[in-house]
Amino acid sequence: MGETDFEEYYRSVYKGRWEKLRAALLEETSPVPYSRGLCAPYTLDRASVLAAESLRLPGEGTVLDACAAPGGKSLVIASAMGAEVRLLANELSGERRRRLVNVLGKHLSGEQRSRVTVSGFDAAALAGKKSERERFSGILLDAPCSSERHVLADKKALAQWTPARPVFLARRQWALLSSAFLLLKPGYSLVYATCAVSSEENDRVAARLMKKYSPGLELDRPDFSEGEETEFGRLILPDRAGGMGPMYVARFRKL
Repeated sequence: MGETDFEEYYRSVYKGRWEKLRAALLEETSPVPYSRGLCAPYTLDRASVLAAESLRLPGEGTVLDACAAPGGKSLVIASAMGAEVRLLANELSGERRRRLVNVLGKHLSGEQRSRVTVSGFDAAALAGKKSERERFSGILLDAPCSSERHVLADKKALAQWTPARPVFLARRQWALLSSAFLLLKPGYSLVYATCAVSSEENDRVAARLMKKYSPGLELDRPDFSEGEETEFGRLILPDRAGGMGPMYVARFRKL
């Protein structure tokens, strides 16, 4: 358990590339100030902007940001929404939800903020209510993940890491993603994103969605060119993307 297991696990995934990737993950990030359509700029990783911009926004209806805190991606969505679109920014954690509310209030205009509602339900359980199914005209799921960049920077987290962690998180991610599919209206866009570098939490979760719900959905690959193409999406890693990321993005359309 700990650093040795962490190193062995990711070296088995990335082989000879792991040393450079590990070094890049330990470097300070280079966030950018995002200001389009906002009343005050918000600083976040460029890869996060690309993930949020990957969601195809509807002309009207309600969009769900299923795991919205701290709020950067919600700001990107809100800044691009038309006047007939509403955003439900959801965050299960009360502490993180308070931060989300503060971010939205500081960076959105009064008119923009009036079209954003903050909620605190468990997005993995919401689809259990049949009345909620096919409610949303677009969903961004930036799922809780291993966040290896943060693990490497935190000695306590690194010491406690085990190979069971990505497996456990992948189960939670699957519960969130399968629920999001049921919550989405047919014909609309679903984006699945993580800041994990392991395929266990990225393509393998996307593969489960494709297997379970095909032919009820189709792959709709992200438009951006940054990063590397994977089986179901794109993976931006800092060793080959000028320090951006990590960020995995897969996009689907419900048929």
